[in-house]
Amino acid sequence: MQMETLLLLCMCALVAAGRSDRRGGRRPATYDRSRQRTESEKGVTSYKSGSPIRRRSPDMTKSRTMKSEQILRIREHDFTMRPGFGGPPIPVGVDVQVESLDTISEVDMDFTMTLYLRHYWKDERLAFPSTNNQSLTFDSRFLKKIWVPDMFFVHSKRSFIHDTTTDNVMLRVFPDGNVLYSLRVTVTAMCNMDLSHFPLDTQTCSLEIESYAYTDEDLMLYWKKGNDSLRTDDKISLSQFLIQKFHTTTKLAFYSSTGWYNRLYISFTLRRHIFFFLLQTYFPATLMVMLSWVSFWIDRRAVPARVPLGITTVLTMSTIITGVNASMPKVSYIKAIDIYLWVSFVFVFLSVIEYAAVNYLTTMQERRERTLRDGLPCTCGLAHPDQVMASRYGSMDMSAARSYSTAEDGDTRERILVQLALGGDGRTASLAKSALWIDTHSIDKYSRMVFPGAYALFNMIYWSVYS
Repeated sequence: MQMETLLLLCMCALVAAGRSDRRGGRRPATYDRSRQRTESEKGVTSYKSGSPIRRRSPDMTKSRTMKSEQILRIREHDFTMRPGFGGPPIPVGVDVQVESLDTISEVDMDFTMTLYLRHYWKDERLAFPSTNNQSLTFDSRFLKKIWVPDMFFVHSKRSFIHDTTTDNVMLRVFPDGNVLYSLRVTVTAMCNMDLSHFPLDTQTCSLEIESYAYTDEDLMLYWKKGNDSLRTDDKISLSQFLIQKFHTTTKLAFYSSTGWYNRLYISFTLRRHIFFFLLQTYFPATLMVMLSWVSFWIDRRAVPARVPLGITTVLTMSTIITGVNASMPKVSYIKAIDIYLWVSFVFVFLSVIEYAAVNYLTTMQERRERTLRDGLPCTCGLAHPDQVMASRYGSMDMSAARSYSTAEDGDTRERILVQLALGGDGRTASLAKSALWIDTHSIDKYSRMVFPGAYALFNMIYWSVYS
């Protein structure tokens, strides 16, 4: 009986020992490997006792269990107010990198520019401890949780932040609380151009940046590095303009209802290329004026040749003027190209008037010659015509009258009329003097020299003044 009781106690002791091995005994090898992998992912490294390498303290900014709100303590502060509220104005530095200058429109009086706009300020509420990571970088989703400057472009017509493939916005926070806020934006702004020297003009346009709500008592806006704060891409070029220089300025703007604001200016100077307008406007206008001079070398009696030539040049000049004005704004002052085109139009018009004057004088001269010819005696069928001519005009003008009756050349007839006017009797002299006329040939001869000379003088004065 005692032996059976002893055996039963031994069996119970063995069963209890097996259960304790299953509960607190050694874990499987697969579990140990998974645990080592988990610890390595968390950055926890175990070292042997007595090793000279100490365990590194984990960087809390890289811990997966920490959120940005916890690192920057966003929930502990009210970011609806600016940093240092109630104290001096917060300085906000700005620098700009111009990526492209897209279009310059004279009709709309504006320009379009794409740029990188960067803001720098310090917000001690965002300071965080860090030993390894120098800064934290966030995208546009984080901007709604903190305070950022409320910048806008003065006199802008259209502007937008690029959003392909995501919003082109970057926020970088440094451990000491310094903040970098950068965005890529395209803006179309006004540019008041003076086109009085167009197309030989130089234009200066400005892009103005200002805070919308904060006056100079709350926010001090400045260029971070002076003129070096503005950088441009070397590949920037325009089809009609040569970019001469970019520069920056800072001024104060006053609004009667809100106060004084700091305003930053990005100014750039553009000089227009003239070669396009030389080919499209100046050369055609000059050729039309020179073409109108061809009529001075055509016979004054060739009406079908000279009239269409003058009308064609006038209509062509009208078309050139209309085409130029169609692509320009309707300004209330005279442009340089208007002066050149309208003076050229006047020269073409005067060439048509010149032929009208020549044709009119020729017609009147022929009519008076016909009247004078009717007043001369007819000597046909007479045995001694010289006696009749001598009895009527005198011996001095008899040879001149005989020559007039047989002359066919117009110039010869005019010279004979002059002789008759000087030496004839009263009736014949009055008829001849009435036929004493300006030589219509001489008008064309003088026009061949006066028109080109006057136009060349105009070109010399024009290009010396506007260039």
